[in-house]
Amino acid sequence: MKRKKMMASLLAVLSIVGLTFLAQGQRQISGNIKVDGSSTVYPLTEAVAEEFQRTNPRVRVTVGISGTGGGFKKFSRGEVDLIGASRPIRAVEDETCRKNKIAYIELPVAYDAIAVVVNTANNWCNHLTVEELKKMWEPEAQGKITRWSQIRKGFPNRPLKLFGAGADSGTYDFFTAAIVGKEHASRGDYMSSEDDNQLVQGIAGDPNALGFLPFAYYLENQQRLKLVAIQCKCHNNGKPMKPSEKAVRENLYHLARPLFIYVNRKSADRPEVAAFVEFYLNNAGKLCKEVGYIPLPKQAYNLALERFRKRVTGSVFGAKGAQVGLTIEQLLAAEAKKK
Repeated sequence: MKRKKMMASLLAVLSIVGLTFLAQGQRQISGNIKVDGSSTVYPLTEAVAEEFQRTNPRVRVTVGISGTGGGFKKFSRGEVDLIGASRPIRAVEDETCRKNKIAYIELPVAYDAIAVVVNTANNWCNHLTVEELKKMWEPEAQGKITRWSQIRKGFPNRPLKLFGAGADSGTYDFFTAAIVGKEHASRGDYMSSEDDNQLVQGIAGDPNALGFLPFAYYLENQQRLKLVAIQCKCHNNGKPMKPSEKAVRENLYHLARPLFIYVNRKSADRPEVAAFVEFYLNNAGKLCKEVGYIPLPKQAYNLALERFRKRVTGSVFGAKGAQVGLTIEQLLAAEAKKK
């Protein structure tokens, strides 16, 4: 009996020692992780990085913002370990990665919606059709469509001041594809910025302004901005709809889109990067709600985690850039076909 007690005590001690060594091993993960890319994905990545560094204080995660396009340029040169992207990778970016022998792992992390907003003093515009937005933003509008009265009968004869993401932004790519019908096709005479906070400031300061930005930035500044509903024949039975979690999940809002991170395959083999990416996928669903994004279904995170652990490289979207109308069901179907 005494021997059994001694053995039980010994096993308990060994168990505690083992757990202590395991905990110490986890704490001893160290290194630097470089992240860049989308200003849209930035709030989520920053939140994940802050949480991760609390339990891994010897790992330093730096998160930059140079837009989705700018991030892919750095990524394809091997300058960063991973990037956030508000659209899938383009063919030209994929080709550059291949030329530079940069293999990548594509991982969906959340859903977002692009919000169309105006100044709070605007009392005439509550909704816009896709056709009206196209009339404002298409290349042919440059220098010609300059007043609100040109958009719809009954709108005031006031200057139309436009604000939007810069050409390196995935938000710009998606918006132009969804509204104009072609990625990277828009007028050039508008106030552009890769920094969404600057867009908020510009729209909030001009009573004649209209702009587009990630929904999360609207939520952070909804006392300073007015949200405009979008009317599209192909969504919500043609009725105007504002972005919301329900609208995005049920594919009722025209400007909804998935968000991604892209991980350098070689970087993924470093313990600190592998730990960070797994932490990202395990916590994105919870943290994206805190920063104004919409979580993917749990199955999608499980599939993404499996893809990362198997180090599956390449894009399930065919490296075609911004694609309008992608639903989570299509994303999962594409993932299944890839296996």
